[in-house]
Amino acid sequence: MERNWNVAVIGGGAAGFFGALSAAHHHPRANVVLFEKSGKLLSKVKISGGGRCNVTHACFSPSAFAKHYPRGGRQLKKAFSTFSAQDTIDWFSDRGVPLKTEEDGRMFPVANTSRAVIDCLLAEAHKAGIDIRMKTPVTAIVPLEGSGFDLQGEQFDRVIVATGGSPKATGFDWLVALGHTISEPVPSLFTFNMPDETITKRMGLVVKNAIVRIQGTKMSHQGPVLITHWGMSGPAVLKLSAWGARELAERNYGFTIQVNWIGLINETEVTTHLNEALPGMVRKKVANACPFTLPKNLWLHALDKAGINPDTSWSDLGKKLRNRLLNCLLNDTYVVAGKTTFKEEFVTCGGVTLGEVDFSTMQSRIVPGLHFAGEVLDVDGITGGFNFQAAWTTGFIAGSLA
Repeated sequence: MERNWNVAVIGGGAAGFFGALSAAHHHPRANVVLFEKSGKLLSKVKISGGGRCNVTHACFSPSAFAKHYPRGGRQLKKAFSTFSAQDTIDWFSDRGVPLKTEEDGRMFPVANTSRAVIDCLLAEAHKAGIDIRMKTPVTAIVPLEGSGFDLQGEQFDRVIVATGGSPKATGFDWLVALGHTISEPVPSLFTFNMPDETITKRMGLVVKNAIVRIQGTKMSHQGPVLITHWGMSGPAVLKLSAWGARELAERNYGFTIQVNWIGLINETEVTTHLNEALPGMVRKKVANACPFTLPKNLWLHALDKAGINPDTSWSDLGKKLRNRLLNCLLNDTYVVAGKTTFKEEFVTCGGVTLGEVDFSTMQSRIVPGLHFAGEVLDVDGITGGFNFQAAWTTGFIAGSLA
């Protein structure tokens, strides 16, 4: 049955737009108003993926997709059965924005620009008659007696909150006032600062298949690592920061990492590989003959760290130095002292406690008629399009206003 509801959506990001569009789709007679406190819409969509917008990820099993969320995966598993990555692909494709899949599974518009996604969402909102009000912050939601809400003197039947994350718990005070509990926000998806490590002199270096471990924990991830002028970044580091967000915050971002640059776990296999390669390298200088698939700059860094003169020939390199070199490649350690937010793509661990939200409708269990979508919840995914998919999915379900 169509409803003549007045629906307020708070937040002009990906989740807010999708929530508003879903509400207009499921309830064509509803009056949908989208409130955005700033003068910009879809700002994260614009900068995501270097300005190309990493819309989603090519993973089509809800249970497999849900495994990419350090927080909220269990709740999202069911939600993805309602609106999945394939549904996202179809939704944009049906509206003239086909997506392409890159080698690592990330999906971008074929047009290769976030503008295509933004223009699509804006056009759909205009077509649906959504009232978009920019520079209009909502500071309080006042439940009315019986049902409905007052938002700064205007009455609404349903409200969807899609305001995103907040760096401080005080940013959620207006939701605490409604009876909701907030999981303390801490940063997720950040890079590691290493102010005293000489590897930063090799900035720009990319190692495609390293294993990074945090000493004293069971946390490790394998994948590309990027050396920056402040430390280390890349998918392996960003994934570690997401899964370890709370523990690393408790350590005040001071810890030691152990890096296996070769990406092979079996040390016997590595030693065998080296011994097999040695006969063809005995007369060559170690600087010019790396037996592993590594960037030249990293190889030189490992030689330096192992105390090996790069002009030494392999035939003159004794077993002791060879073992020291292998240790530098397999068990290289670095002291981390601080973090840097990943570009401008701010993601937090924390938000509205998940047990207080029914993920089949995204409706509050505390305040009937109040729905949530996106990063305002204690939900966050690793890099690769997972946070946007959570936004599309929760926005779509919230907008059904079930």
